[in-house]
Amino acid sequence: MPPVWALCLLLFSSASSLSLNVTSTQLLVASEDLLSMDGAPRGLSRRLLSLSPPFALTNSPNEACRNDSFAYLNALNSFDLQAVMMYDANAKLPSGLLSGNMNQYGDMDLCLQSGAQYCLAYVDIKLTDHEYHVLSKVHSLLHAHFAFRSTFHDPGHRVPRFSNLHWAVCVPRSCLPKDVESSLESVADELSAGTGLKTSVMVVPEMCQVSKPFSPPTSTIFVGCLFLILFGTILLATCYEFFYWTGNTNNFWVEILMAFSLKKNSKKLFSLEASSDDISSLHGIRCFNAIMLYLSHKSMALFFNPYINRTHMTEALGKPWTVVARAASLYTDPFIMMSGLLTTYTIGKRFIKTNSIDVPKEIASRVMRLVPTMAGLILFCTFILPHLGSGPQWPLVVNHHAELCKQYWWRNILFIHNYFGFKNMCLTHTHHIGIDTQLFLVSPLLIFLVYKWPRHGLLTLLSIGIISTILRFYTVYIKQLNLYVYFGNPVAQMFNTADYSYILPTHRATVYVIGIALGYFLQQLGRDVKLKKAHMTLGWLVSILLLYFSLVHPSKMGDRSYIYDRMDAANYSAFAPIAWCLFFSWLIFLSHTGNGGFLCDLASWKGFQITSRLSYTFYLTQFPVFFFNVGRTRHSDYYTMQFLFDVKETVAVVIASILLSLCIEMPFQNIRTVLIKKPKSLNVKIENKIK
Repeated sequence: MPPVWALCLLLFSSASSLSLNVTSTQLLVASEDLLSMDGAPRGLSRRLLSLSPPFALTNSPNEACRNDSFAYLNALNSFDLQAVMMYDANAKLPSGLLSGNMNQYGDMDLCLQSGAQYCLAYVDIKLTDHEYHVLSKVHSLLHAHFAFRSTFHDPGHRVPRFSNLHWAVCVPRSCLPKDVESSLESVADELSAGTGLKTSVMVVPEMCQVSKPFSPPTSTIFVGCLFLILFGTILLATCYEFFYWTGNTNNFWVEILMAFSLKKNSKKLFSLEASSDDISSLHGIRCFNAIMLYLSHKSMALFFNPYINRTHMTEALGKPWTVVARAASLYTDPFIMMSGLLTTYTIGKRFIKTNSIDVPKEIASRVMRLVPTMAGLILFCTFILPHLGSGPQWPLVVNHHAELCKQYWWRNILFIHNYFGFKNMCLTHTHHIGIDTQLFLVSPLLIFLVYKWPRHGLLTLLSIGIISTILRFYTVYIKQLNLYVYFGNPVAQMFNTADYSYILPTHRATVYVIGIALGYFLQQLGRDVKLKKAHMTLGWLVSILLLYFSLVHPSKMGDRSYIYDRMDAANYSAFAPIAWCLFFSWLIFLSHTGNGGFLCDLASWKGFQITSRLSYTFYLTQFPVFFFNVGRTRHSDYYTMQFLFDVKETVAVVIASILLSLCIEMPFQNIRTVLIKKPKSLNVKIENKIK
């Protein structure tokens, strides 16, 4: 077949022709059967439908579906309003296919309003014959240069099936997803035969939706009542503080109630006061990495949406500067490092005074700080959020996550969810909390060794760091993984990288022990350490080289022409986290010891204390907000860089994080303070009162 005809066929097979499952003969027969139909509507329908034939499953083995499809055609020829709505709701041939405008959602609301069923099908178009170079170029443009390479087997709820075409069809309710899939498949096979193309179709049952009356299940009503009780308690506590609270009481239940006071928690959240032993630069460093991680997560969420210029979008993102989004894994490492630092600084301070570590108390304190907030988010995302919206991808990015949480929520509460892989993880972005908690559980032993026997303890930390680094290098090299999201990254490789390396504490321990060592040295050296100019110059030179190695040097992997090299991937995975965290360790050291300059002063700005208090909830709430907006998207937009800095969405995430902090995180932190940090004499009185 000549290239020009192959090109035309490609365009039709990827778009218009997928709507064609009714031959012109069938359409004429259906029209002639309506002998009593008025001539004008018949003539109009035949002319209109000849330009864009309707999709109907007239060859379906499902008798009910086949009969309803013929009834739909007859109603369409008579210009019945509901039939016309169904026809209008189907996806059709758009312009701008070479700009990547290949994902067509049709009109979901119109389809459901007609009483029909809306299905979003996945279509995979592969080249089986590379003889025609023009066809290859067009194929690449259609798929936006394959910024991610996906298959039907890839989980689509966390990372999009980017290289699969999304095509909406509106069919009778009696048609099953497998009927739609087989009909589309047969048409695609017929049209692609002998063209050098192989077209496959998949229709997932969850992606077929029908209009249903709003009837929340009992579980949703129950969870809604729990949140109402929570808000009622907050209102009661706030009113009590305004009108009755004197500030001093030894009443246990009053203190528990006051833990929920909005006034008290708001003052604490937005306070700029810091403790005398606060490591102030941590707040700015935490804020910077939180913002970078947010932008990385946002850029991934954007790939779920259809764009009329998606090819231009990926060409813009195939530049070296996009390393700031592609190096997403780097931005979680400083959080792990700072966790080790703060744990050491806090526990070490108490160890110096008491020569012991109260491990049960430390674990209980952490559980009280983390579990209620995560549990509250899980309840909301599982039982409330699925009923707050709808859209073509809503079942995939909202409902699917909710179903996973219904099954596997207990793994998150036990902080073991990161051992079961990304595919079936409840709230996949919370894997970091599991890693950090597991590293925290072994930290008392490491801290004890460092403070009791410094030399042996530090050698132990060094050994753990080396072993963890070797594990990362070896696993990434042998299994051909990559922590860097390079151009054309297969989705399967991304999931394998997460499962076999990124979400395992043994592979993230290097930066944690760096934090432990830094916390120990900061406490031992104190705040008054004067460095010589030569030492400062050398330190900054090394730090800039570390920054270059961790962020600038890997940018070559973001280029569109880059070909995966597992040695590049292994070096990046093994050493980039170390270099990145050592750079920030240098800033923390300078700031804490009084040797800081502009960057250290900037990181130590008091306002960052607020962002630091919100960092946990800001991390938790961003993906639910992202997926809420992705799920509601009903049409293609024109992509611009402004989408990455969506002010409204960012404000929504900030507001959600503030509400989660004020309503759950801070109240339960206050309860933790009452239960754990009270003097023993008062605890005895509390126990007697309870008895």
